Amino acid sequence: MALQRHLFKKALKEAQPRLSHPLSSLCSSSLSSSSSSPSPSAEAPPVLPPFDYHPKPYNGPLADEIFQKRKKFLAPSLFHYYQKPLNIVEGKMQYLFDENGRRYLDAFAGIVTVSCGHCHPDILNAITEQSKLLQHATTIYLHHAIADFAEALASKMPGNLKVVYFVNSGTEANELAMLMARLYTGNLGMISLRNAYHGGSSNTIGLTALKTWKYPIPEGEIHHVVNPDPYHGVFGSDANLYAQDVQDHIDYGSSGQVAGFIAETIQGVGGTVELAPGYLKLVYDIVRKAGGVCIADEVQTGFGRTGSHYWGFQTQDVIPDIVTMAKGIGNGLPLGAVVTTPEIASVLSQKIQFNTFGGNPVCSAGGLAVLNVIDKEKRQAHCHDVGSHLLERLRALQQRHEIIGDIRGRGLMVGIELVTNRKEKTPAKEETAVLFEKLRELGVLVGKGGLHGNVFRIKPPMCFTKDDADFLVDGLDYAMSKL
Repeated sequence: MALQRHLFKKALKEAQPRLSHPLSSLCSSSLSSSSSSPSPSAEAPPVLPPFDYHPKPYNGPLADEIFQKRKKFLAPSLFHYYQKPLNIVEGKMQYLFDENGRRYLDAFAGIVTVSCGHCHPDILNAITEQSKLLQHATTIYLHHAIADFAEALASKMPGNLKVVYFVNSGTEANELAMLMARLYTGNLGMISLRNAYHGGSSNTIGLTALKTWKYPIPEGEIHHVVNPDPYHGVFGSDANLYAQDVQDHIDYGSSGQVAGFIAETIQGVGGTVELAPGYLKLVYDIVRKAGGVCIADEVQTGFGRTGSHYWGFQTQDVIPDIVTMAKGIGNGLPLGAVVTTPEIASVLSQKIQFNTFGGNPVCSAGGLAVLNVIDKEKRQAHCHDVGSHLLERLRALQQRHEIIGDIRGRGLMVGIELVTNRKEKTPAKEETAVLFEKLRELGVLVGKGGLHGNVFRIKPPMCFTKDDADFLVDGLDYAMSKL
């Protein structure tokens, strides 16, 4: 992170003359473009699509005061986006508002967490009404909210994935899944992919395989196999060769028996990397023959975001033994879950397994409302429709700008990798930092990922529209034209 901050500051200092156009012209109402429309000229920056909502006047502390207090009282490991951090004070559906009432297109959804939209009325109502009655009691008493939510969630799962454990985050979910795998199989060895992110706790940090997120602590029995990355991977899109590496690790790096294998279907923090087609089916078979269970990390890919399927693992035509989820499950609530089979779930009954806040009435009511909104508003089909439009426009943009090395993903989980040399795929670190700031000036908030921070992560709330997609692409075109 220190290196990234150094490069970021250096790039901004060098690029400052290019970032000096006035912002006032960017705050007017929008005329959106279609996929067949020409990109805006270099003299006319794009403007946000119209949105019939006015934020409430903000009278609270301003960004500078908050930033000073944060630096004084909060952990120094916290990082922030942008040279001048944004003070976001209100959100509505796919938009955020700063302390001055300026509107931004949120193309990152609170790090892929706001699934249905900021302050969605149906979800707010469910949370509010439950809060009036009972906020907390734990599972030592009965309450219908957790049972109703578990039933609804189990109905979304294939096969015999019918038992639900509620937790508070994706890290907790993956921690519990690893515990289940080890107890059920009687083995210790876990396998995860290089470039993976599965959490930052003392155990899940071992599953994570990005040096920027790892501390030098013991990781236990964890093996990191070659990442089946079609763009950067040594075997291209050849799933068979990547799967052979898993077999080699079992044969040469273990007793021949393993506890489990865990993977994201589309790696999130790692830069929106979709696994080589057919990879999981081959690896699941290898792992199960070695006595292990297969875990799908759906923290970012779940709940229809990929458009083509409700769950990311379905894009690889597999059924896991354990599925972990968080983020979009609660639309911003601290909520996660592990879903598994009755047989695997039974191993936890050997001892007391308890989570104080997991499945509390408020989060359960909110989580059930999320599932209902996704169904009622047909958000999976919407992600497919809008995501296809976005990808089509981005691939056209790739033909105009050499800096775009790769466009990848599906639905509303999209990655844009920036390079200085398409043949060598050299990370465009400094250019990414400049474009990141330029997009913010235009009113677009995106995420960054990949080991070198040179991948823009486009993962907005699932109410994101085609007009929003056009504005985002036009903004990228405008910003890249100014490099």
